[in-house]
Amino acid sequence: MSSSTLPSTHDADAGAPTDDAAADAAANAVAEEPVNKNKKYRRPKPWDTDDIDHWKVDEFKPEDNPHSFLEESTFATLFPKYREAYLREVWPLVTAALDKVGIACVLDLVEGSITVKTTRKTYDPYMIIKARDMAKLLARSVPYQQAVKVLEDGVACDIIKIGGIVRNKERFVKRRQRIIGPNGNTLKAIELLTECYVLVQGNTVSCMGPYKGLKTVRRIILDCLNNIHPIYHIKELMIKRELAKDEKLKGESWDRFLPKFKKKNVKLQKKPKASKKTRTPFPPAQTPRKIDLQIESGEYFMSKAERDAQALDKKKEKQGETSLKRQAERQDAFVAPKEEPRKKAKRDADQDAQPKQTIDELKAKFQAKANKRKSDAGSASALDYIM
Repeated sequence: MSSSTLPSTHDADAGAPTDDAAADAAANAVAEEPVNKNKKYRRPKPWDTDDIDHWKVDEFKPEDNPHSFLEESTFATLFPKYREAYLREVWPLVTAALDKVGIACVLDLVEGSITVKTTRKTYDPYMIIKARDMAKLLARSVPYQQAVKVLEDGVACDIIKIGGIVRNKERFVKRRQRIIGPNGNTLKAIELLTECYVLVQGNTVSCMGPYKGLKTVRRIILDCLNNIHPIYHIKELMIKRELAKDEKLKGESWDRFLPKFKKKNVKLQKKPKASKKTRTPFPPAQTPRKIDLQIESGEYFMSKAERDAQALDKKKEKQGETSLKRQAERQDAFVAPKEEPRKKAKRDADQDAQPKQTIDELKAKFQAKANKRKSDAGSASALDYIM
């Protein structure tokens, strides 16, 4: 009996935890939020933490590629005649810098070219592209101290062609000068804000720096050639640099802080439309020739002496008219100008308004004043002057 009861007890003990696990799984399934269809197969990655920089370019070491390349890669770049003296001077430094990364270089002064190629010592497959960029920069008047930096990781170069954007030569020179600015101030500001080296040379602009900065420099230069001044981009970059320092604004849009420069279209004065001429199927009348005019006036049938006498008479007649005109102009200086009537003063106007007195009235007036003065002098006594 005991043997028959043992299995039942064991089954009951084993079934209890199984039921608890099922209940927990069901509760968790209800509590979990619905998973997005695109993220259904994603799994957590414990090794992928937030402190890892996914954009960091790790240094390529010789241990990463111990084998040599099967094929030789070669690039050649032409350079102008005026760069020959400088390249001959710095060529030992160029050769030493490229030897460190296993790249061979050849300077051909006859053809005027720089050739770079891989060797058995080359371990970095991308270094031949870097060496090609360095040769391009040296050919475009970039100094060696600056061009050698393109071999470093995180530094790239971009050569922007600006020759065919503006057709007018004078306009092209003015807009190219805007990139440099007065005393090179605009170019320095672009270099500081983008952390790139910029060199304007002829029909091209050579740039060196990080990829993000090169993208900004290209936009600034192409906009400048399309008549958008670089100062607008410089202001925008300065504001962005200040906004990047604020931790609160990292996840927000910066559009409300950035200036919006709208192009103002100045309305040009419309030219008045010329009135349409009535079109006729008949051609215009032919203008008379000189001989025809002479025949009409009868001059054609005169002798040479008569024609000369007629021309002399016309000349004298014209001279007489001119002399009379000049004489009249001289006489105009002696003609007195027209005088305007003098305006009467206010006092004169008041006097005119008063009625005029006769001589007898004036005598009586002065006699009355004299009698009054005498009477005042007779009535005065010494007591009037004693205090």
